[in-house]
Amino acid sequence: MPLESAVSETRVAATPETVKKFLSLGCSISIEKGAGIAAGFSDDSYSKAGAEIFETSDKKIWGECEIILCVQAPSEYCLSQVKNNCLLVGLLSPYSNTALEKSLEDSPITALALELLPRISRAQSADALSSQANIAGYKAVLIAASALDKYFPMLMTAAGTVQPAKIVVLGAGVAGLQAVATARRLGAVVFVSDIRPAVKEQVESLGGRFINPPLIESSQESGGYAKESSEDFLKAQRKELTKHLSEADVAICTAQVPGKTAPLLINEDMLSQMRPGSVVVDLAVAQGGNCSGSDPNKVILRNGVKLIGAADLPCTVPNHASSLYSRNLLSLLEPFIQNGKLNINFEDEIIAGCLISHTRIINNNIDSTNQGEQK
Repeated sequence: MPLESAVSETRVAATPETVKKFLSLGCSISIEKGAGIAAGFSDDSYSKAGAEIFETSDKKIWGECEIILCVQAPSEYCLSQVKNNCLLVGLLSPYSNTALEKSLEDSPITALALELLPRISRAQSADALSSQANIAGYKAVLIAASALDKYFPMLMTAAGTVQPAKIVVLGAGVAGLQAVATARRLGAVVFVSDIRPAVKEQVESLGGRFINPPLIESSQESGGYAKESSEDFLKAQRKELTKHLSEADVAICTAQVPGKTAPLLINEDMLSQMRPGSVVVDLAVAQGGNCSGSDPNKVILRNGVKLIGAADLPCTVPNHASSLYSRNLLSLLEPFIQNGKLNINFEDEIIAGCLISHTRIINNNIDSTNQGEQK
C-alpha cells in the first residue's frame, strides 16, 4: 500500500484494523513508510498490527506486490514497477484520469475503480462513494455553521428569542441526507430540493421539508444515482428555488451526476437575491459546481454572500474517512481471497461493474491468453 501522492490527499487505504483482517485471510501486507501519518496512523501502529514497513526507494516491493490498495491512483512510475498480474483497487477517477489510462495501456494491470461500483444491496458495504459522501455532507454543515453570521438553533434568551437558521440542501443523495441530519441536529430548519420525488420520504424522516420538483420530467434516477436533467427542467427548478434561497441563510449544494458536469442550480440572478451574510457550500465544485462562481478550495465573497468551494471534504476528516474507506476495500476483496490466494470472479456483478482494465487473474497466475482488454 503506497503513500498517497496526490496534493492534499490525507487519507490512507488501510488501517491497523484492516491490516489485521487481511493478515487473517493469509495475506502479507506492506505499507510504505509514512503512508498513514496524515490520517493519524503511525508506522509503529502498522508494524504492531503485523504489516511490513518499506522505504519509498524500495523497488523490490513494487515488483512483488499482487494487490495495490490506494485512495487515488499511484504515480506512473510506481505502476511501471509492478508485476504484470497485479490488481489495483481505489478511487481511480475513471471518467477523467488520462494519465492512469495511459499507464494501464502500457502495463497489463487489472484495475477496479470504486466510483463504478454498482448500487446494489450486496455492494453496500464496499460503497466507498457513499462512505466518503457521508463525511462530506456532515462536514459541509459544520463549515457553513462556522461561516454563518447567525446561530443555527432557535435560542430563547433574556434579550429575546433568536430564530433558527434556514438551510436549503440541493440534492438528497448520501451527502445531502447527511447534511439534512446534521443541520437538524444543530437546530436549523431544513428544506431539500431533489429531482427525484421518491426521496421525499427519506428527507421527511430526517426532519427536512421537501421541495417538490417541477412536473416536467418523470423520476430521474439510474442505478441509484440521479440522471442528467434537461435545461427546461433546470430552469423550472431554479425558479422554484429562487424563493427559498431568497429566504435562506445557508445553501448546501450536493447535486452531481457520475461522469457529467454538475448541474448549475444557483445562477448569478439567484445569488443576487440571497441576503448578505448568507453562505453557499458547494460540494460539487470539482465537477463544475452547482453554484455560479464557486471555485475549488476557495472562499469567494459575492455581494456579501460567501461562496465556499468545498472540494475533498473527506480529506479534512482523514482518520474516520480512512477507517471507513479501508473497510470498503476489505468488504470488496474478502470474498475473493482464500488462504492468501486471490481468485477473482470477473463475472461477478460487483467486479464487472467497476472493472476498467482487465488482465485475467487465475490463482495469482497471469492467464497466457491475456488480451489486455479495456472496459
